[in-house]
Amino acid sequence: MDAYKLFNWGLLILTFGLLIYLGYLSSRYMNKSDEGGFLVAGRSLGAFVGAGTIVATGFSGWGFMGSPGVTYQFGAIEVLGNFFFAPAMMIAVLYFARFLQRRAIEMGSNTIPEYIAQSHGGGAMGRVLQGMAAIITILLLLVFLTSQIKAVGLLGASWLGIELNQSAFLMVSVIIVYTMLGGLAAVAWTDTVMVCGMALAAVIILVQIFTSVDLGTWEASLNAIDPELLNPTSGAHYGESIGTVFLVLPYAFLFAAVLPYMAVRFLAMKPDVKLHKVGVYVAILGALLSLIPIVGLYVRMQVPNLSDPDMAMPVYLERFMHPAIQGIITLFIIFAMKSTANSLLHTVASATSHDLRLSLLDRVTSEQQALFINRTAVVVLGVLALMMMLYAPPFMLSWLGILGSGTLLASMIGPVFISTFWQGSGWGALSAMVVGFFTSGYMMLFADVGWLIGPLTGCAVSSVCYVVVSLMTTRPVFRKASI
Repeated sequence: MDAYKLFNWGLLILTFGLLIYLGYLSSRYMNKSDEGGFLVAGRSLGAFVGAGTIVATGFSGWGFMGSPGVTYQFGAIEVLGNFFFAPAMMIAVLYFARFLQRRAIEMGSNTIPEYIAQSHGGGAMGRVLQGMAAIITILLLLVFLTSQIKAVGLLGASWLGIELNQSAFLMVSVIIVYTMLGGLAAVAWTDTVMVCGMALAAVIILVQIFTSVDLGTWEASLNAIDPELLNPTSGAHYGESIGTVFLVLPYAFLFAAVLPYMAVRFLAMKPDVKLHKVGVYVAILGALLSLIPIVGLYVRMQVPNLSDPDMAMPVYLERFMHPAIQGIITLFIIFAMKSTANSLLHTVASATSHDLRLSLLDRVTSEQQALFINRTAVVVLGVLALMMMLYAPPFMLSWLGILGSGTLLASMIGPVFISTFWQGSGWGALSAMVVGFFTSGYMMLFADVGWLIGPLTGCAVSSVCYVVVSLMTTRPVFRKASI
């Protein structure tokens, strides 16, 4: 093992120790016997930590590994699409977070499936809704988690000089430990540390790229390879029309506002947090991280014949960075991918240990027993996701991520988002989840319509179904929370 590999291992061990220590501190900070502390961090997140965990989770592995690979394959249109996430997340924070937060506090909701159940009347139908929402969340986020584990495993393997399976096992093990210790508080605190490293990595990468290449030469080289890279005539992976890339803005807004692993952060923030401060932090960090896909264009010019586009970022770091700087940036990118992986794992474990438990058993165990079940679920589902990654067929990281998150979005839009301004019935919520699940899933798997058309079509069909079925059935009366 050479000196730089030893340096990388030293960095990894040091930061693993820091992450586990943060998990331990968060477990001490929160009431050990309080399940709400594990599920929503005791509603204790401040402005910067809230923004840090939102941005880290939203960009992370997809932003640093998947998106450069998509840009390498399809060109600058992915850079534009990626940039819409920052304003979309800011809009979700400023105009949706407060309503969801206050209504969840009024009802005592600790997860999004529980919020769906309680906001649609509770009772027997509420248990059905909570169980259905939990099952859909588990199935689809396990798919997404599989892509995140592969991403972090690929990068860690090349960085440490070990096999993919060994790297994935190492990374997942640490995620399991600190998530199990501190729940969402540990996830949020570690995310905040990670996003600071991610922002620093983005600055270093952009400085290296723009100081090492002439822009005119860069443009000419890309046009010689494929004119579609810089001057697309279609929306490429987003759809036939070039205008379909602008659908990323509403998709990203709903991504931040509706998906359980994102929206639960709104529930976890302090009731009196200044959301305009959260929005400013989200805008700054998000805008900076939105520029990372430029790496794909840079590598396409320098190395035009990569067999696997998802290797664009690892190849960039290996060929164009000093080994020591490469090690530090790779660590930050691993941070990025882990920030989404830990959020997905926490949400899947919460859906299993909390939502399914309440749906099936209709009784509350002691807080200590519930906390033990929560932590056990983190371990079991973390190992299951690792096994899924090891035996999954080849896939493109970004596509698998959108399959999971986009289909979940189509399932949840009615009972989570539409219900904020028009209250539907339990039957409307149930039918919307099922219809959204099958519509988006079918279009992503079997229809060649682009990566966004499937989920957004699922959202539209699910929303209509939510309204129509609700009008045909009895709707609960619920006092609206003020925004």
